[in-house]
Amino acid sequence: MAGLVLDGKAYAKELEDELALRVQALKEKTGNADPPILATILVGNDPASATYVRMKGNACRRVGMESLSIALPEETTTQQLLSAIDELNANARVRGILLQHPVPRQIDERVCFDRIAIEKDVDGVTSHGFGRMAMGEAAYGSATPAGIMRLLKRYGIDPSGREAVVVGRSPILGKPMAMMLLGANATVTICHSRTKNLPDVVRRAEILVGAVGKPEFIKAGWIRDGAVIVDAGYHPGAIGDIELAPAIERCKAYTPVPGGVGPMTIATLIAQTVEAAEKAADVEKDATVIQG
Repeated sequence: MAGLVLDGKAYAKELEDELALRVQALKEKTGNADPPILATILVGNDPASATYVRMKGNACRRVGMESLSIALPEETTTQQLLSAIDELNANARVRGILLQHPVPRQIDERVCFDRIAIEKDVDGVTSHGFGRMAMGEAAYGSATPAGIMRLLKRYGIDPSGREAVVVGRSPILGKPMAMMLLGANATVTICHSRTKNLPDVVRRAEILVGAVGKPEFIKAGWIRDGAVIVDAGYHPGAIGDIELAPAIERCKAYTPVPGGVGPMTIATLIAQTVEAAEKAADVEKDATVIQG
């Protein structure tokens, strides 16, 4: 019998409907002020990145928020990008800032990520935000792993006490994914290019997360029966990081590609922007009461 489909597309739609109500309530709370803004910065001409930015803008509009798209040329310098981020940090209507990854090679991406004000780091990319999240403090988690955690919870999959294996160690996916699973009381192994006997390590996983960025790198034969399979990859031909088809009949649950992790990434980004806007509105309300 095939495993349960962890339908990220369907859940993202449910989440958007909820967020639309929250945005409307926020507008009413603030006297029908202008809606909050998610600002996106795209540097260069990568077609896939442009598509992702457009999808995020569309999601904003579906829940009643606004999207501000900043497009910078391929030759942009680190200092020019930092200046653009500073302007958005200072813009009171901007409640979230997303710097689309990757940026051109001449830019110091980490320096630019870390310039984003932590209260506007709704994509969970700053070192400060990662550190707070890893220590169990309040922070916006990286959108893709945070979306995966939402999806697991939605389908009643509790990582507590389970052995989880994350294949991939990027700072905005693999590492925060491992920290979130650890925070949910899973026993976590992170694998990477130098992991020895990778198939044997993967075979231990009760929850397997593919985040390596290589098409069908993780083979179905490595996966144990009854595992929960989460594929965070997407490559041409609508395939992920995991050789999924032969494992579907043996797994407990799985995320389809497409329609699994991808929609949850965008929905989580929007949810965290709405949360940031709600927090800012509460702070501004409290400040008004004190001044009054």
